[in-house]
Amino acid sequence: MDRRDALRVGALALLGAATAVPRLVRAAGDEVRLSLPSPGSAGGVWKPLIDRSAAAKPLDITWIGGDPGGVETQLLAHALDVSAFGALGASEAALRGNTPVLFAPALLNHGRWLVRSSSPYRSPKDLRGKRIATLPETSDTYRQARMAAALDKLDLVNDFEVIHGPATANLALFDRGDVEAVITIEPTATRLVAAGAREIARVGDMWRDATGDAHPLFLVGQTGDAAWLGANRPLARSIAELFVSVNEEIHAHPEQLAELHDAFGIPPTETAAIALLPSRLRDIYAVEWGAPVFANLDKQIDVAVNLGILPRRPPERIYTSLT
Repeated sequence: MDRRDALRVGALALLGAATAVPRLVRAAGDEVRLSLPSPGSAGGVWKPLIDRSAAAKPLDITWIGGDPGGVETQLLAHALDVSAFGALGASEAALRGNTPVLFAPALLNHGRWLVRSSSPYRSPKDLRGKRIATLPETSDTYRQARMAAALDKLDLVNDFEVIHGPATANLALFDRGDVEAVITIEPTATRLVAAGAREIARVGDMWRDATGDAHPLFLVGQTGDAAWLGANRPLARSIAELFVSVNEEIHAHPEQLAELHDAFGIPPTETAAIALLPSRLRDIYAVEWGAPVFANLDKQIDVAVNLGILPRRPPERIYTSLT
């Protein structure tokens, strides 16, 4: 079964009957409220690509902004219809009684550990006891960084002095010398590398080396509340296919990432960073949705439970295929 078949077949058994839809959830027709990723995140390029996509023309899209970690909260509060969630974030939410369900691919993990070029540190272990900056604790980037570090016998909570904030704020801390390292995302990582910073580890590589999982570490998928999905199945399917097509377009023509540098919040003066965008970011845009991805999501949950990052597995699956 290929990724497009997976989007078209399967069942939403975990969604329940349409009669169970809460009053807060309405059948939206072609109206949908999508999260608008902040300029310092890889998803920042989606809006301009979707705005010019023919597949988006029938949809009435309202974009609502937010930083990684914040958009998940907006989805749970029904301020958004669709946002990006990862396996660990969705599991945490499900264990609190919420019902987020991943239904389409979005991004593979692109968390990077970076230090200044003059830094003596060569690996994350060298940074024990040091001050580092990373994304909010509510972001799946941080959750996966914590999980991958734990697999390498590192405790991000106790072994480091961690400052949490948006990627752009962490960039400022790093530039001022207020932290020894950052665990950051693209395109911020590319901006730092272009300015001379040194990449000492990748979260996805740490996961692969520790688990032997050959599938890339899946970061986040497009997600809706189970009740919203139950009431808006055709719309959700259109959104899923839209994001797959946009991500496939990036893979086919990665030069667009450089052309749309302003959507990433990168000024035209940063020519070195802009030149690196196609090669460094192309492969993080996920296009697969099906059994290999689901196995990766389940493995993340199992590992997080074994490490004590999650107290237990959620009661229901946190992902689905759309009919």
